[in-house]
Amino acid sequence: MSPVEIGVIGLVALLVLLVASLPVAFVMALVGTVGFAAIVSPRAALAVLASDFMESFASYGLTVIPLFVFMGQVCFHAGISGKLFKAANRWFGPLRGGLAMAAVGACAAFGAICGSGPATAATMASVTLPEMRRYKYSPSLAGGVVAAGGGLGMLIPPSVVFIVYGIMTEQSIGKLFMAGVVPGILIALLFCAVVAIVCAIDPSAGPASEKRPLRERLAALGEISETLILFALVIGGMFAGFFTPTEGAAVGAAGSLIVAAISRKLTFRMLARALEETIRTSCMVLIIVAGASVFGHFLAVTEMPSLLAKWLSGLPLPAWAVMTIIGFFYLVAGCFVDSLALVMLTVPIFYPVVLRLGYSPIWFGVLVVVITQMGVITPPVGVNVYVVSGIDRSIPIQTIFRGAMPFLLALFVAAALLIVFPGIATWLPNLAG
Repeated sequence: MSPVEIGVIGLVALLVLLVASLPVAFVMALVGTVGFAAIVSPRAALAVLASDFMESFASYGLTVIPLFVFMGQVCFHAGISGKLFKAANRWFGPLRGGLAMAAVGACAAFGAICGSGPATAATMASVTLPEMRRYKYSPSLAGGVVAAGGGLGMLIPPSVVFIVYGIMTEQSIGKLFMAGVVPGILIALLFCAVVAIVCAIDPSAGPASEKRPLRERLAALGEISETLILFALVIGGMFAGFFTPTEGAAVGAAGSLIVAAISRKLTFRMLARALEETIRTSCMVLIIVAGASVFGHFLAVTEMPSLLAKWLSGLPLPAWAVMTIIGFFYLVAGCFVDSLALVMLTVPIFYPVVLRLGYSPIWFGVLVVVITQMGVITPPVGVNVYVVSGIDRSIPIQTIFRGAMPFLLALFVAAALLIVFPGIATWLPNLAG
């Protein structure tokens, strides 16, 4: 058999094993090793397997992941998520649907110190859903807005998906972080617009809460001042070039400990829980990276990515139409595969196509994250929906899926705007030089 035929068999085997609910990381490593052995030799395949796992777990560049994860965990256990929602609620609560808008704002703010979509959804669900239930919000709107808002943690820096994408494609992680800021704000505003429209159609879906005095609203902002300073220090320091993403992550991790100490929440028990969650999450991400690296080497020897790039770029279609086809693939695949695993699986295939079509790799990274955000709220494997349902068992999972559908339209609009106006993503990185 030719390398291409072996590659096709490997992709089919990969899909079958994923459908069988086997762990993504081990499936990629297994298929990659067996395929590489079939094309090159078993000895070379075992050498690649050992080398890729060793390099992934010993990589200096990947240390940014556990550091940012630790920062988010410390901030979560220090109760910062509750403070963020309280501050947003003070300002947006008096509006119709204001609590849902506050949930979007809190998700965006917590995503700026967390970096994970499901973690953001889980954290904010535990904080916002009881409050929205108290004000008799529609369960579909309450569950849907938190599931969709949690996806902002994938886009607003620091983002784990951006870190992995940057390492895979050898792009600047700092520029990817910058590129995610404007689209993240745009999507947050679109989500708030969706809430306003839903509540205009059905006012009972999101009743307004009582108006707070200006003194209380300003006091709520004061309670999150240390969090805002931490975000400005980490992200602003990277934007200004004062330190690298890895150094910024270290500063953020140390800063989160200072914030927890100021809040008088820094205890040995809290620190132990934060470290435990950090180790669990970081190992999960790193082993996916290692498995995807093995699978990527297998794809490289099949020459499938380069052949696909030549075929797609040779189609009698404009470049934007080809990108639309790729985007549709990500949308469908995102309904079945975790966002990080999907990026790891597909970037080696589609990245050469994007370069051949002349698109910015930074822009493509943002587009991929925006489209995979749709997958976390669409059936059958909308991971954020399952996370929210797991936090609040009183809301049926189909109700959350139904409530998330209007926000899916907002993400479609955001993706279309990114394709038509790539500068939305590339403006800030270009401005920073």
